[in-house]
Amino acid sequence: MTETQLRRSAEDIYQKELEALCKDDGRPRPVNWKMSPFAVLTFILGGQAPDGTKISSKYIGNRRLIETAVATLATDRALLLMGLPGTAKSWVSENLAAAISGSSKRLVQCTAGTDENQLRYSWNYALLLAKGPSPDAIVKTPVARAMEDGTLVRLEELTRMGSETQDTLITVLSEKTLPVPELDISFDAARGFNVIATANNRDKGVNELSSALKRRFNVVVLPSPATLDEEIRIVVKRVPEIGNSLTLPEIQSPDKELARIVTMFREIREGKTINGKTKLKTSSGSLSTAEAIAVGVSAWSHAGHFGNGAVDANALASNIVGAVVKDPVQDKIALEEYLDVVMRTRSGWDDLYSAIRDVL
Repeated sequence: MTETQLRRSAEDIYQKELEALCKDDGRPRPVNWKMSPFAVLTFILGGQAPDGTKISSKYIGNRRLIETAVATLATDRALLLMGLPGTAKSWVSENLAAAISGSSKRLVQCTAGTDENQLRYSWNYALLLAKGPSPDAIVKTPVARAMEDGTLVRLEELTRMGSETQDTLITVLSEKTLPVPELDISFDAARGFNVIATANNRDKGVNELSSALKRRFNVVVLPSPATLDEEIRIVVKRVPEIGNSLTLPEIQSPDKELARIVTMFREIREGKTINGKTKLKTSSGSLSTAEAIAVGVSAWSHAGHFGNGAVDANALASNIVGAVVKDPVQDKIALEEYLDVVMRTRSGWDDLYSAIRDVL
């Protein structure tokens, strides 16, 4: 990692953990895997390496879901991680690729503008004009390179692509080959090649997967955190990790304030208070765990640069309003109801009530 690099990859952040898990991994490992499936599971869920190195948890949730994901990738069937926004689909995908292939950077970010050339291959037009079609003129995509090397490739937000482009994957997933008809050759997948895709069906503009493509994937649905305590644990863990990686100023522990963010987002998201006694209006946004983490990091930055070195109500207020009020009419009504019905009467929340009221 260089000093100017903004975001570190999983294999960079957890290099020591990966090395420790690989070092004395005596369990069977699939061809071209850096470690055994059992070690991959330990890397994702946390535990201890054979040499005693502590392995941090990358995912807090159902162990069986991660077991299924890892076992799928050890076969010739692709893996599709599905769930609502903010359920750690991309984070799990990145860490799985880092543990299994040693790199999470073979990635295709799917969008409405993604065409089949970004999945198959394209051409170096200077060479194409000079020498005509030839293997040297082919520009390989991450998918083609992963097939050749027997590694994983990640497809983020698969349902963002158009249906016709999605179906380009069918031959790759079923036949494990990528034909190049112009040269009468193909890229044939080496053992170890597989695909990890992520998708959610909540956002507008999502393209449904064809039944033919769905059959090529084993689907693992990552749920939202089951309980308030579990969600708080996730946010309290991830905010310091991100803040420290961004070298934000040191501050007092923000755990108490992070718990308030999670509680507030969860209640608005579910349309009721934690005790279930009061029904509430919901917002148009997802108010996911990931958004709670983002608010926590932004509040940390605000407190470190402009505050008194502690995340307080003033540091939280504008960031909370920005996260909740996506629709200036519907969401503002929902937030104002929450302030008056819940926050104003909740013990110890009067500071946050006043700070958010000042922003609104």
